[in-house]
Amino acid sequence: MFNIRKLSVLILLVLIFFAPTLFSQEPALEVTLDLSSNTTPTPKIFKPNIDLSGRGFHKDNTWPQNMASKEAVDLWRKDIGFAGLYRVQYNLWEINQLAKDKESQDKLLANYEEVIKSISNSGGTVILNIFGTPPGLGKALDKKAAPLNLEAFKALVKDTMRYLSCEKKYNIWYEAWSGPDSDDFFIGRKQDYLNMYRTVAESAKELSAQFKIKIPVGAPSVSNWFHNFDANNTLTPERSLIYDLIKLSFSYSLPVDFISWHAFSSDPKTEKEATIYNKNAIELIRDWLSYFDFKRDTPLIVDEWNFDRDVNLLPARRRRSYVAASYIPARIKHMHEAGLDNQVYFALEDFQNNPENITRNVGAFYFDSGASQYKGGAKAIYNVFRMLSKLGLDMFLVKLNDEFSGIIATRSSEEAAILVYNYIDPDIVKSYLSHNISSLNNSERQYLIQIIRTGQLEKFIAHEMEPQSLRANAKVKSVLNKARDLADKAYEFENKPRSLKINIKGLKENYSYTRFAVDSSCGLDCEFKPVEEKDIFGQNVYQEELKLSPYSVNLIILKKKPDAPRE
Repeated sequence: MFNIRKLSVLILLVLIFFAPTLFSQEPALEVTLDLSSNTTPTPKIFKPNIDLSGRGFHKDNTWPQNMASKEAVDLWRKDIGFAGLYRVQYNLWEINQLAKDKESQDKLLANYEEVIKSISNSGGTVILNIFGTPPGLGKALDKKAAPLNLEAFKALVKDTMRYLSCEKKYNIWYEAWSGPDSDDFFIGRKQDYLNMYRTVAESAKELSAQFKIKIPVGAPSVSNWFHNFDANNTLTPERSLIYDLIKLSFSYSLPVDFISWHAFSSDPKTEKEATIYNKNAIELIRDWLSYFDFKRDTPLIVDEWNFDRDVNLLPARRRRSYVAASYIPARIKHMHEAGLDNQVYFALEDFQNNPENITRNVGAFYFDSGASQYKGGAKAIYNVFRMLSKLGLDMFLVKLNDEFSGIIATRSSEEAAILVYNYIDPDIVKSYLSHNISSLNNSERQYLIQIIRTGQLEKFIAHEMEPQSLRANAKVKSVLNKARDLADKAYEFENKPRSLKINIKGLKENYSYTRFAVDSSCGLDCEFKPVEEKDIFGQNVYQEELKLSPYSVNLIILKKKPDAPRE
């Protein structure tokens, strides 16, 4: 007979040596998708929108100097198309520089127009960013200078609008400047910028009345939603340039057809960050619009964003670009949940070797500036945009309740698309504290700033200090404990895959199953081809188990197979 005492000892040994494995293992993620369930139209924000900027310099002076190479633009057009929202910087200074060479100037304008026309004809929308004050019209001889001769500047803008919108009828939204709060992009004061916006808005308003069409105009494309020309932070949002622009437009009966700003971050939940009014920036801006008698549902657009850690050149945007790639669907999904109307990723191609000495690896494409002919290629980032282009017209209301992984599921008449991402914010502590700092009172904020400056926060997150050693109240300790918990989870999941079970209901017909993946196996020149293909035969519930590697995106396409012909 088996010795009960020996059995007890054996169980004890198992618990001692294997308890970490038995009890600390993260349970598998699980989600259920019913293909027969209700859907809503897929929001525009999920389209593969992008700013067509890149390079900053071309040997051919008739190709827009701040636009990505023709090769990159053409490849995007071929693979993805132009049905979304596309931002084009329209450089008035650059166009004026060719005034004495009419043939070259006409060719430059034709190249701008060819891209604009292609987007418009594809059902897409162009955000035409008006930038660059021509010589003689500014306060200084610099394309970044604020216009001084506002009458002449208005005539130039109005002629551009008249031709592109009134005569050619292209689908264009006009945006007044980019990053005006930054000395790197605008030389002038706040009032100079507001005066310039007034000339652009009046041009659109007057032409709209004359030609009986709507010419949308918006701004300020500021470096962050709360920024202004003077130092400002999220604790005083009413001092922002966005607020000043809305107030000015109300005072002078100017149109504001959209509001735009930039938001570079590693935090996928940036748009969900709360303000001191216990609402996010999007809800607050809508309150401002309503207060000044503008439409509350005026489109709000983050017109420049990317994976960013306050470093110019990041391996996560080049050699390890699968990191930035996995950030894209995570950020867009949270943008939508926060109430944002649309977004434009920045940018199509990297920047280098330009007169301004700007080198940034922000593009979906890289290139070799030393090659005599075009030599460049796509990053893993580009393949995620190709995945987004395959989403269907209708979206399922399905949610994966997890801090790092998420799901976007859509359908069309003959297929379903399931996109799953696994992104771990490398700055999760900083991101979480940013989200919660507005909920603290002034003394609590000051304490938080103090422990950051003295290095105590870093020690606490590393478990070198315990909560009782912090001289903080319960509210601050709660925030810090949550930040440490998130850091622990992020550290764990940065280094190991996770398991996801997808239960798919309603597969009544036979389907082909095709899976694409972006992960650490490739960062540059990644071929966009299936990593798995199989057939699924009609069944009530089909279960698929995915291994989600850190910083990865998977796209599953389920396509109905035609019935076999009868003999």
